[in-house]
Parts: sequence; C-alpha cells; structure tokens
Amino acid sequence: MSGVQNKVVLVTGAASGLGLADAQLLTEGGAKVVMTDVDQERGAGLATQLGATFLQQDVADESRWLEVMAVIEQQHGRLDGLVNNAGIAPIADIEKSTTETWRKTLAVHLDGTYFGCQAGIKLMKASGGGSIVNMSSTAALIGIPDYLAYSAAKGGIRSMTKAIAVHCRREKLGIRCNSVHPGSINTPMVQNAVKQLMNIDLDDSAEKKRKAMGIGEPRDVAHMVVYLLSDDSKHVNGTELVIDNADTVV
Repeated sequence: MSGVQNKVVLVTGAASGLGLADAQLLTEGGAKVVMTDVDQERGAGLATQLGATFLQQDVADESRWLEVMAVIEQQHGRLDGLVNNAGIAPIADIEKSTTETWRKTLAVHLDGTYFGCQAGIKLMKASGGGSIVNMSSTAALIGIPDYLAYSAAKGGIRSMTKAIAVHCRREKLGIRCNSVHPGSINTPMVQNAVKQLMNIDLDDSAEKKRKAMGIGEPRDVAHMVVYLLSDDSKHVNGTELVIDNADTVV
C-alpha cells in the first residue's frame, strides 16, 4: 500500500481489535503512528513492539483530546491522519438497556468522534490537510436489536461524517472524512458477543468455525483504513465503505 510513508497518524482504541490492526498496517507502511487507548499497560507494550508512540486516552474526555493533540504537534509538528476507532458495545435491547449504558455508549462513540474530529481538523488545517476515518458499523445501516445504544451511536457517526466531509470541502480545508462500516470481524468485542448471544467460543484456534460463520479478520478492515488515509484515496470523501462480505444484503 502506497501513500502513507512518513504520514503522522493518530489511532484511538489501538490496544486491541481493529485499532491494533490499523496501527500494525500503518507502521508496516512507514507511517508515524500515535496509538491511544484507556489500557495504558497493554497499549504502551504494543506501541513499543511496533515502534509507535502511545498515549493513554479516554476519548470521551474533551480536555484529554487537547492534550493529545498538543503532544503530537510538539513531537511531529503536524497531523496527517486520524482514525476515530475507540468504542464499546454493551449488549442490551430497548427493554434491557439502562440510561447509564445508553449515555456511556453515546459518550464514547459520539462525543469521542466529535471531539476527535474537531481537534483533528484544527491541527490538520495547520498541517495543510489530512484524512479522517471514523469507525462506524453495519449496525448503523440495519440496526441490531441486541445492540441498541451501539446501533444508535454508529448511526450518528455515519451522519456526522458526511456533515464534516461537506464542511471541509466547502471551506477548502484539504481534509477528507469517511466512515468505515465493518460487519462481524474477529475482534475481542465480537468474540464476546458471539459467546454471550450464541454460546460459541470464537478465538484464533477456531479458524474453520470463524470462516463458516462469515466472520472476517481485523486486517480486512485495516487495509481499507490505510487506503483512506493514503494519497491513493484523494478523491474519496464523505462516503461510507462497508466491509461485511455482502452480509447486509442477504
């Protein structure tokens, strides 16, 4: 994959799952990656292995976003790419959901993406442009009953992304903003869901089972994320890219 060499990219929720796969593929492509996560110990260890930088971050904390961007500006002088990936997925339908669960889920996803885009655009403007990738889900397109708050939050990210893309184009900022919509991918989040809802253990040793269920791999998504951050996607803006092996159309 071309186009990410020496780019400074921030990936949130990078200590596991899709965020980790993004960070791995980006570093392989020569990008200068800043990984953030609430898990300090795991995130710092993985960043050391990858040759990336790690900063602890709760994406729902607006003030922490300002601190993270200040560190990036001090260390690198610019920001070329941002992946708003951090998220949670509590299992609860409309009857079982609580106000606490609802608000926390929206805070991580919607507030976190909002704060990230706002802070990211400010630094990208000073850097001459960039690319933002907001991690949504097929839940934003079809709604998943057992993931009420998650579905609502991801739907909000979908619409927010389009509004931001149009704004950046209208203002001629040189900043693109796209959303990625994975289906079922073999991450800790999906493994937990499959275990709780279907009583099936889905781990790295269950390759045949995973393929039979149509569950993808984190790198299937990471390749798309890297493309959107690269110069190869310079005309891709404000779109929603679904990665689900046609699961939402059958």
